[in-house]
Amino acid sequence: MDRKERYEGITEWFSRNMPTAESELHYDSPFHLLMAVILSAQCTDKRVNMHTPALFSRFPEPKDLAEASFEEVLQMIKSISFPNSKARHLIGMAQTLVRDFAGEVPSATEDLVRLPGVGRKTANVIASIVYDRPVIAVDTHVFRVSRRIGLSDGKTVEAVEKDLTENFAPELRPKAHHWLILHGRYVCTARRPHCGECGIKNWCREQETAHQMK
Repeated sequence: MDRKERYEGITEWFSRNMPTAESELHYDSPFHLLMAVILSAQCTDKRVNMHTPALFSRFPEPKDLAEASFEEVLQMIKSISFPNSKARHLIGMAQTLVRDFAGEVPSATEDLVRLPGVGRKTANVIASIVYDRPVIAVDTHVFRVSRRIGLSDGKTVEAVEKDLTENFAPELRPKAHHWLILHGRYVCTARRPHCGECGIKNWCREQETAHQMK
């Protein structure tokens, strides 16, 4: 099976079986989504969602967070991974939004990555979800799943992003990002993938290789 056939089969299956694929982070504004995505780095969405209601209530707008003390923010997120650096990033991000972007979350990736705590992955998440930009954010799930099932042989995040961008139609890219994340989170897990329950195993390179070796 060549890569084109693999993409076609996987896209068709997800389009039919997961027509609606969305972030599992809770949010009510672009600013609050940005906060949640920063907090979600190396942390589960479930844990982030436990903390964000209080954060969103206390900091409804960037100016509110920009004026907060490090100690206050730290206390509110102390059970989330890397709370010290994330507290600094949240405050710095809000201060930069107020200073450079009139308190609005920018839509361009090159502007988003200027914000403290925002790398390319986070920037693409925001650009994709908020502004429906045709970009794919590659996190650990997307990176692992794409390489395992044969959508990419890239050895870096940038290389995998390039392959996915070239092979998923622009209108499908925001959804494809969530397809791969959710598949990696619940089916194609890192240590023990649930291959027996996998709907796309017919197009999976790893499964194809395993059958050939029998």
